[in-house]
Amino acid sequence: MDLTLAHARARDAADPLASHRDRFVHADDRIYLDGNSLGRLPRATVPAIADVVERQWGAGLIGSWPRWLEDARETADLLGRVVLGVEPGQVHVGDSTTVSLYRLAVAAVRMRPGRTRILVEADAFPTDLYVLDGVARDQGLEVTRIPAPIDDGVRAEHLAPLLDESVALVCLTHVHYRSGALLDLAGLTSMAHEVGALTLWDLCHSAGSVEVPLAASGADLAVGCTYKHLNAGPGAPAFSYVRADLLPEVRSPIQGWFSQADQFAMAPDYDPVAGIDRIAAGTPDVRGIAAVREGVRTIEAAGLPAVRAKGAALGDWTIALADAWLAPLGFRVASPRDAAMRGSHVVLEHPEAWRACQAWIDAGVVPDFRTPDRLRIGLAALTTSFEDVWVGLDRLRAIVAEGRHLAYPTERGRVT
Repeated sequence: MDLTLAHARARDAADPLASHRDRFVHADDRIYLDGNSLGRLPRATVPAIADVVERQWGAGLIGSWPRWLEDARETADLLGRVVLGVEPGQVHVGDSTTVSLYRLAVAAVRMRPGRTRILVEADAFPTDLYVLDGVARDQGLEVTRIPAPIDDGVRAEHLAPLLDESVALVCLTHVHYRSGALLDLAGLTSMAHEVGALTLWDLCHSAGSVEVPLAASGADLAVGCTYKHLNAGPGAPAFSYVRADLLPEVRSPIQGWFSQADQFAMAPDYDPVAGIDRIAAGTPDVRGIAAVREGVRTIEAAGLPAVRAKGAALGDWTIALADAWLAPLGFRVASPRDAAMRGSHVVLEHPEAWRACQAWIDAGVVPDFRTPDRLRIGLAALTTSFEDVWVGLDRLRAIVAEGRHLAYPTERGRVT
């Protein structure tokens, strides 16, 4: 492969998604390789939120509520269609990923009475582990953590020995946060279904970056955030998915008035509404939903298959440069090399990754760090160019080759 800057620029010139960069705010000349933590701001989001605040709230006041409730439903269905490939009425937008995960996990184990175990990958994102441990404690169950290599994630051979008819729920991450490993959602879901267990998928790092075969696989439940590849901004509401045929069975442990059948009857007893709104709780985040809508529209405009194709190509380009330039400096690619088994971020492992990360940021490149000793390179297809990757990795090569990172302290700060 040609590894020159000229080649990177030629690929950018031929990139069908290159013009989509202009849809986002670029406030300075930093190279941003952290879109898998927080996506860039879509330009359309600024006037959309301003309209909610100034016109719909400022002028419309309470009269805007019918519009806001309609927007919430339409945004959820838009996300379902564009990002998840599912029919309307199966996606809810609201609350945080943590709250959404808790709600669906409790609902799931209650739908499998008499079963005693929850399975979750041992290296799941910590919130998933904390939530499921709490659910198991409160529901009188136990959690079995699935051991699997961090770099590759859970595969069939790791899950199979732990599956039996005692398992109520299998909770897995579609794209692993620490390595970028892409799991076989359809295959692992099928394995869980063979023993009668339900599946709950964490889609935080896959939504908006790869195709998510929820419908084709028959996956039961899923949650995900909207502020990474969906570009909805910090604190934007999460989404939940419930397969349509399960909706009559699902009962949320958070019984709020926005899931009440006749909300304004103000009845003292709870009677959940039919449909996806039965997992709602309280008042929707109207400004946040406006941001989700504009973020999803950026994916819709490009087309998810094109986004996936470019993300995979950027990953291959990153790995090729890392092999040539950074492997001689002690870096190791800690992500699957096969693009079909990788999401849209690439991880590099190095014993001085923390210090290299701080030096890299000071050199105008923004990645992020994850233990143990890993640099995550987020490759947001709509905003990252091949030249960005080339220049960014060239700067990292110079930093480490010259030992500039060794001037930084070894203490690790708090990362999110």
